[in-house]
Amino acid sequence: MKPFPKIHDLYVARAVLGTVLLTWMVLLGLDVTLALVGEIGDVGKGDYSFGKAIAHVAYTVPRRAYQLFPTSAVIGALMGLGQLAASSELTALRAIGLSRRRLTIAVGGSIALLTLLMVVNGETLGPWGDRMSNVVKKTATTRDTVVARYSGLWAREGEVILNAQGGEERSENGRSWLELRDVRLYEFEEDGRLKSISHAKVAEHRPGSWLLRDVARTYFDERSVRRETVPTMQWASKLDSAALTADLDRPRYLDARELRQAMDYRARNGLDANEFEQYYWGRWFYPINALALCLAAVPFAFGTLRSGGLGRRLFLGIIFALGFWLAQETFVRAARAFHLDYRVAYLAPTLLMLTLSMMLFRRRSG
Repeated sequence: MKPFPKIHDLYVARAVLGTVLLTWMVLLGLDVTLALVGEIGDVGKGDYSFGKAIAHVAYTVPRRAYQLFPTSAVIGALMGLGQLAASSELTALRAIGLSRRRLTIAVGGSIALLTLLMVVNGETLGPWGDRMSNVVKKTATTRDTVVARYSGLWAREGEVILNAQGGEERSENGRSWLELRDVRLYEFEEDGRLKSISHAKVAEHRPGSWLLRDVARTYFDERSVRRETVPTMQWASKLDSAALTADLDRPRYLDARELRQAMDYRARNGLDANEFEQYYWGRWFYPINALALCLAAVPFAFGTLRSGGLGRRLFLGIIFALGFWLAQETFVRAARAFHLDYRVAYLAPTLLMLTLSMMLFRRRSG
């Protein structure tokens, strides 16, 4: 079979890209609007104004676009092919030799371009935007807690400022507590003069206080500096551990490399890395699932060339995308609950959908 002229491939790809982008913008606009409405209830807490609520939601747009793209792609692809069919352009292209296989390749190529952009977005703008969104809201609603990207977590209580490079929630014998790593306490006098710096390898939160381990403390007197080391030290503080926990090691704030590092750290220290594995493998299978979902939906467009209008194609696209999402969500949740391999959980629904689509494709190509 002679290769089909490139101009026809580009024509189909342009039609599909147009409807995908339009669908994407509509779904993203609706999602952002609903998110902003949900933030109105928090406006007025501390310094959290409506303008900061807009900024908080705006920073999450890259992540929302990343999440909505697969659904937008399958609905938009079906609508694009439907428009070509409604205007008889698809029939004309078929009459001059455009096979269904070639049509599928043209659709897949156009979707692959957007998928590549979303993969880059998911590793750069998405995590960065979520972190900045969190900073905007936390700094406005919680006076003492500030989260920074490269300097870890900062918190203040009275004349003491805490900085921790990381941490996690721990549990043992029915008890749970917050444990911070690589902690520094900067204590100031009332006139702003630095009084002391304490560096602890670990800080464990206890009711009404913190227990610091392996502490090196430096005192700055008026005319001298002295240093002491103690194995443990109590820091009487009412700093709320719940506020700190919300900002530590949230997987969606990390890119794939950082997720891998977090998984390795937890493996070395015997900690649970289940949630991090879920996000890590989700990043790897994202482009595969997005492309597979669109390619698997193409045979549904062939079945509506002669019957059914735009409403039917849109309905089929939504049902197909939701069915795939529900199937994958079920597999992933099962993998998390029973500690199964996430690679199988992400791959199984994709293979199932592609198999059903291939059977339908061959049936309608026969």
